[in-house]
Amino acid sequence: MHRITLPLVLLAALTFFAGLGRGAITDSDEAFYAESAREMVVSGDWITPYYNYEPRFQKPVLYYWVTAATYLIFGATEMAARWWAAMAGFGLVLVTAACGRRWYDESTGLLAGAIVATTFGYFSIGRMALPDLPLTFCITLAIWAALVATLEQERSPRKWVLLAALALGLGALTKGPVGLIIPALVIVPVLLIERRSIALTPSDIVLGFFVLVAVAVPWYIVMWIRHGSDYLQGFFVGDNLARFATDRFNDPRPWWFYLPVVAGGLLPWTPLALVWLGPVTQFLRRRRDVGTIDLRLLMWAALPLAFYTVSVGKQPRYVLPVLPPLALLLASSLVERTQEWRGLDGTRSRPRRATPVVVGSHLSGVFFLALGGLLYRAQPLLINVRPAYTIGAAIAIAAGGLLVIAVALSKAWRAAPAMVALAAALTLVAIQYGALSRGGDDTVRQMAYLVQQQRTGVEPVGTYGVFVRNLVFYAEMKTTDLINDQHARDFLIQPGRALIVAPADVLDRLERERGLRLHRIAELPYFNEAGIRVRTLLWPDRARDLARVVLAANR
Repeated sequence: MHRITLPLVLLAALTFFAGLGRGAITDSDEAFYAESAREMVVSGDWITPYYNYEPRFQKPVLYYWVTAATYLIFGATEMAARWWAAMAGFGLVLVTAACGRRWYDESTGLLAGAIVATTFGYFSIGRMALPDLPLTFCITLAIWAALVATLEQERSPRKWVLLAALALGLGALTKGPVGLIIPALVIVPVLLIERRSIALTPSDIVLGFFVLVAVAVPWYIVMWIRHGSDYLQGFFVGDNLARFATDRFNDPRPWWFYLPVVAGGLLPWTPLALVWLGPVTQFLRRRRDVGTIDLRLLMWAALPLAFYTVSVGKQPRYVLPVLPPLALLLASSLVERTQEWRGLDGTRSRPRRATPVVVGSHLSGVFFLALGGLLYRAQPLLINVRPAYTIGAAIAIAAGGLLVIAVALSKAWRAAPAMVALAAALTLVAIQYGALSRGGDDTVRQMAYLVQQQRTGVEPVGTYGVFVRNLVFYAEMKTTDLINDQHARDFLIQPGRALIVAPADVLDRLERERGLRLHRIAELPYFNEAGIRVRTLLWPDRARDLARVVLAANR
């Protein structure tokens, strides 16, 4: 084990796994993967994914497989559903650190790994049952291994070829063609620009190709045999191409949409990017050249960002593969500004106070202070969390911010980036315990229990405007997604008894405008923690932000 590995393992274990099971499976895409894996275990069908007891063809099978396997060991819990997303974040930390140590030095590798472990972008996605972070891990590993195999003088490049091929195959089995496209977008231009001789034998390339095909292709063939060419056309054309080129799945967004997304994903490290101002200015004035490794990383970040920018359908989590190269570039610049060096006579010299590091650290500290204040203000909305937990978390976050500012002001200013990492780790854990409920307290879990108690036979259960995706996971029964008032009315006027879960104001409208008479069984307060907005934190209002969710029957 390398000496930078242990501190990164401890840091990543804290930021990705502490409190992993807190907070319900959200009423979002997370529920698709958590529930599909549960149904895979229940049905015993490990080929065709199902969601809400109907075939789900939108995504490949790897995340369902690994999550279902985890369910067999730990049960279908929130922690088990999110385990492999967290593991991917953990792996990204180690891969980024290894890349930084190989291409720069130990200090850069350590800091780059710490940045990846504490960015808000990876923390938030690493604690959701989504395949996006596993895909990012596969893409990052594939790019790094391929560049090492082709551009560095390795005695045995074959192992790197096989590692890259394995990562490419797993990426394709996680989210489809994008697992191959993004690495190719980076690897091919880098090879063309650096123009080095590639020390690979034809047998290495052929063997790598066979590994890629053996990992990625068999499941698609089985699905084609089982479901016909309609599946392949629906997945590769309908889901992938349409998702990229049309607004069928996501609303159109402006070309600059991903710029604030990347800046927000790098928080709390974004202010420290001030260290790039000097080198960029020098480059523009032709006083500084871009090094080979820096150019390689710039292309690694810029080309996937450009690819997703030209797409019509944009989602914030699509650009997660951009963060590791940015973390490496930022770590390299920070180490350059803060590390000591030895002169020819062996004496140590310390760098002069670097204004960008000091100012950036101050801004990061202010960010932590503001975040602590916002969490404190939001406490009345967090109805499923003990107030003492939220208040304690807010104090801890603010204390971390004060510590960062104090270090930046002191003679030990060179340690400010390390303090940012520690404060970020403290903040992420505090958010997990101070803003998210523990298992059993969640409104959706309580509602699922009520549904199970009230459902005496085969009554259909409909959801309208709330718990549309995640109620099926907790109730373990098929639900009907009611998409509008007419659909809800048709569902409720059926001859037999039917149950509906909906916000109280929606049921009021249905009774008033559609002439329905409903029997209200239970009503629960609900705050959607996963859907929180900046406005909610700035101006929390219980009357506006807390919903009343009702379980009702048509008779």
